[in-house]
Amino acid sequence: MLPRGRPRAMGAVVLLLLLLVVGFFLFGRDPEYGLGTTATLDEKPYGSRNRSASSSQLLLPSKCEMLHVAIVCAGYNSSREIITLMKSLLFYRKNPLHLHLITDAIARNILETLFRTWMVPAVVVSFYDAEELKPLVSWIPNKHYSGLYGLMKLVLPSILPLSLARVIVLDTDVTFSSDIVELWALFDRFSGVILLWLDRLQQTGWEQMWKLTAKRELHTLTATSLADQDIFNAVLKEHPNLVHPLPCVWNVQLSDHTLAERCYLEAADLKVIHWNSPKKLRVKNKHAEFFRNLHLTFLGYDGKLLRRELFGCPNQFPPGAEQLQQALAQLDEEEPCFEFRQQQLTVHRVHITFLPHQPPPPRPYDVTLVAQLSMDRLQMLEALCRHWPGPMSLALYLTDAEAQQFLHFVETSPVLSARKDVAYHVVYQDGPLYPVNQLRNVALAQALTPYVFLSDIDFLPAYSLYDYLRASIEQLELGSRRKAALVVPAFETLHYRFSFPNSKAELLTLLDAGSLYTFRYHEWPQGHLSTDYSRWREAQAPYRVQWSADYEPYVVVPRDCPRYDPRFVGFGWNKVAHIIELDAQEYEFLVLPEAFSIHLPHAPSLDISRFRSSSTYRNCLQALKEEFHQDLSRRYGSAALKYLTALQQSRSRA
Repeated sequence: MLPRGRPRAMGAVVLLLLLLVVGFFLFGRDPEYGLGTTATLDEKPYGSRNRSASSSQLLLPSKCEMLHVAIVCAGYNSSREIITLMKSLLFYRKNPLHLHLITDAIARNILETLFRTWMVPAVVVSFYDAEELKPLVSWIPNKHYSGLYGLMKLVLPSILPLSLARVIVLDTDVTFSSDIVELWALFDRFSGVILLWLDRLQQTGWEQMWKLTAKRELHTLTATSLADQDIFNAVLKEHPNLVHPLPCVWNVQLSDHTLAERCYLEAADLKVIHWNSPKKLRVKNKHAEFFRNLHLTFLGYDGKLLRRELFGCPNQFPPGAEQLQQALAQLDEEEPCFEFRQQQLTVHRVHITFLPHQPPPPRPYDVTLVAQLSMDRLQMLEALCRHWPGPMSLALYLTDAEAQQFLHFVETSPVLSARKDVAYHVVYQDGPLYPVNQLRNVALAQALTPYVFLSDIDFLPAYSLYDYLRASIEQLELGSRRKAALVVPAFETLHYRFSFPNSKAELLTLLDAGSLYTFRYHEWPQGHLSTDYSRWREAQAPYRVQWSADYEPYVVVPRDCPRYDPRFVGFGWNKVAHIIELDAQEYEFLVLPEAFSIHLPHAPSLDISRFRSSSTYRNCLQALKEEFHQDLSRRYGSAALKYLTALQQSRSRA
């Protein structure tokens, strides 16, 4: 778009260049030339040239033709932005897509997990290491906020596969309002120097061309302020025939220095909205509210709805998806435990490190608190941060819309926004039952310290617990010398207003006064019976306890401990099964004499209400227990007999 106050005498070259980086860039490989095309704002009044050709006017490619898209993405925030872009792109697309993602290590870790668990049909993802590209552009002085990543489009032609003929390059801050195939079809409108073929780029000397121009310009420019756009500007000023203007509806820019309203007459004309202002959604524009609503629609859109197949196109299933569909198809919807079976087969989208995260420096005895939560427990995060000064790994079960509410909650909380050592991992909701153990496994897998404290979000640890646990791990020589699970005794209060004890002595006073109880003493005493609270009252040193039926303490274990059994969803036996697994693998249980954690009161979850009110729910849980014990017998043989005996005794008592 033409900047306000910029003289028109500078002509189309400037207009084209201003869009080259901040919008999208069409690359092809041309027999004679090797650059690209970009969208621009025509200097004429709105007319046919500015209107994007409709799909009926364009010769669209085959519905099964693969379209190639390249995106540079680095860091936590860009990894979030790209998801909204992908939702809008996938919503309208009717063709298979091959994404070429140039990422740093952070973004790659996030996006590999996201696309693997998203399981969108007919989407292939290839990653390219941005670190390997940095030396190619690091010699260019650059003042742009994106740093070296803002220069990497310069070298895209040299790193993409030679077999790739065409690619559309997108920024992460764009929102589609049309099918990208229409943009792809514009390639066929080009001819000669306009249709660009990447396999000839090296022959045309593109790399030498831009480097020589950059070095010459930097004698007077000293540093780029618009990243690679400054370089493209200089090259295209000398070689204006390397670029072809696209209708500007393919790049409706919303920065302060554009005339976006001259680009379109009505909403139906829009193809791509580009939030290229530092103000992002706060930008002022005559139609800003309409643009914001379009963007927010995709921001909160349920991503699982985009798992739809492309009719008539073969080989479109991501790895494991076809087998998963077959397994789901074999389930009997009339079977009483259908919901449990379906939930166990559900693959949830996972966005690890949803917010910027600074891992703690490596320390040999460090401990990460691991927990999971849903939106109704969000208010407990601030108190937890005040009690636990160490690193945390938390899995949140949220809808797409709730994820945005959570983001706002953290950003506006002085307590949470100050904590960069808390890693939040969003697991997107899918299915009727709470996948508690799947959530725990996500949080556990992302813990970076040698040890983890496996807790729940509605427990507040003692203020001194973090330091005490690290000292205990060192003193007890855990790890290679000793295979142990350190038990943190659990208590509860029924009071919403509660003065938290600062020491074991204060806790015992509250316990004797009836302000505190041992956890679930009235409802489920066997869950913590083996902890032996009577002995704990007088203990001065860690003591060993034996496993017993239904034991489910909160423990500190090495990070590589057994994972939770994901078959247990909803309420019931999810921690019990994990403790059995620890015992089967010969972990000894050591109760720490100065450790404690206190459960705070809250409204019961939907799943616990269903457990209490539905005999079918309880029968399904019993069936899961029996299947779990059968698997134990297969893995551990006769050593697992004691667990089966305990289950049978428990069932007879019930």
